[in-house]
Amino acid sequence: MLFNILITIVSLVYVFGVVALMDLAVRKGFPQDLSRKVVHVAAGSWLIFWLVYDSSHWTKYLNITAAFIWTILLLLKGFTAKQDDQAVKTMTRTGDRKELLRGPLYFTLVMNLLGTVFYSTPFALTAMGFLTWGDGLAPVVGTRYGKHSYKVFSKKTIEGSITFFVFGLTGAVLFNILFGQTTNFEFMLLCAVVATTVEGISPKDFDNIFIPLSIYLLYSVYHI
Repeated sequence: MLFNILITIVSLVYVFGVVALMDLAVRKGFPQDLSRKVVHVAAGSWLIFWLVYDSSHWTKYLNITAAFIWTILLLLKGFTAKQDDQAVKTMTRTGDRKELLRGPLYFTLVMNLLGTVFYSTPFALTAMGFLTWGDGLAPVVGTRYGKHSYKVFSKKTIEGSITFFVFGLTGAVLFNILFGQTTNFEFMLLCAVVATTVEGISPKDFDNIFIPLSIYLLYSVYHI
């Protein structure tokens, strides 16, 4: 129990440290939209701490402490924060506090769900691979280097979607390998195709919900 509490403290330092570091970076001129994605990728990779939790004790569920705290903070800050608030500067695209109540909030809610109900399952590892690395890096490439755009509910680029596919698939496979899970590469490719399609047609910010949902449906259908 004490060991799990210690790991939880370390994970809190990690998550809040990343946010503080990005706040400092933004103050020094680091692009705000890019800092948002650095936080996204770093926060989503918190699941690596699952590797060191003692899974035989209920305190393993303390792994969601950082996500739970941020869920509360995002709700509070989304309604009351000032423009110079740390979270507003590092987690929004435009500096509008209400953005915190959409994408970032949905992301932490998914973290809470995966860290409890689906703790350390192949589905959770795969979903976070796509949601963290794929969805985290796709907008960075798409916004800066995308030349071929398309739109269903929100504007996307072919370059961004390719980035999502490649890095999402890589993240999902690596997370599963890291946790010693048997990896069916054909199934992972299917997940990549479906998740990339879902990300491409999702309304802005709702991909944080629809991506893991699509992965869950695939795992349910194929009983993997």
